[in-house]
Amino acid sequence: MNGQISGVVLAGGLGRRMGGADKGLQLLHGRPLIAWVLERLAPQVDALFINANRNSARYAEFGYPVLPDEVPGFAGPLAGFHAALSRATTPLVVTVPCDTPYLPADLVARLHTALEGADSDLAIARTLGQAHPVFCLARRTLLPHLAAYLAAGGRKVDHWYATLKVSEVAFDDEAAAFENINTATELAAQGQEGKR
Repeated sequence: MNGQISGVVLAGGLGRRMGGADKGLQLLHGRPLIAWVLERLAPQVDALFINANRNSARYAEFGYPVLPDEVPGFAGPLAGFHAALSRATTPLVVTVPCDTPYLPADLVARLHTALEGADSDLAIARTLGQAHPVFCLARRTLLPHLAAYLAAGGRKVDHWYATLKVSEVAFDDEAAAFENINTATELAAQGQEGKR
């Protein structure tokens, strides 16, 4: 990809459904959730960041720059995306959440093909008719547009991208790869299953 795509793992939330725990640092098969995600995403991108607002030193141990939100108040995934677009030097940025340890190994390639093929502003994953907007590949030139949306109080990912040219990319063949782990119960259930 010749230095075209930066990746950011979104780990900046409050983990409300995980009882307030820092979700990316919860263990699955003895390793933090984010370690699984980084391992999957790193080979697909040219640079990699972690968006985190807590435990920055712990996240830095994974060897990638840690970016806190620039928008205050735990403003959600778009704030993490904004931080990544602000820091990235590549023309494209892809985001993934920290709670999907089995994300597809061809995620970025398929999003990139769709983005360039349709000359879209961004490309997002879809499985079985459901969009997954935090699995998003976008042009860095969207930064002013996103900054204005956030400054006006906007927080919802789907509302933001509804104003843009979007390509939705079907991953029905890999739907299970988008299963996320939101609660301690889900984490325990995944831990009892074999590694994929």
